Amino acid sequence: MSDGISDDAEDVVGLLTERIEARFAMDMDQLKAAVAAAPAANPDATDVVRWHGLLVEAQSVLDRAEDDLLAALETQPSEVDDPTMDLAHHVNAAVTARDGRAMVVRWLLDPDAPGRKGLATERLARLRPRSGPAVQTSAPHRAAGTPAPASGWRAGRPVR
Repeated sequence: MSDGISDDAEDVVGLLTERIEARFAMDMDQLKAAVAAAPAANPDATDVVRWHGLLVEAQSVLDRAEDDLLAALETQPSEVDDPTMDLAHHVNAAVTARDGRAMVVRWLLDPDAPGRKGLATERLARLRPRSGPAVQTSAPHRAAGTPAPASGWRAGRPVR
């Protein structure tokens, strides 16, 4: 962007992309393709690619929010109206989301970061996505003639 608001912030995305590419010795497109082909082969790479994608998405949302705010500010008299203030709040929220995702990417790239070793790492590993659902997602098979259990729900509402 040439507006100056987030030029430095956009550099964060670029710098983190460079760090990812250096860490995995391939460019982002190659890394994304490798993760898509074998997501379980390198869980660290899979996590980094996922969060990098979320970071890029958050930066895009921020860019649009900033553009909307700048356009609104250009039409404002000396006082800012409520819809323009809402746009400013949206920019702040977008900055927070982008910065949070950038922090996660930095954490994922730092093998010595707190929580990356020992018991915390083992606990995190248990939270990684599984290949199948953690709970049964379909109704259990019932023998013919066995009535369905009463569920307490009718027409999408709890029975009172």
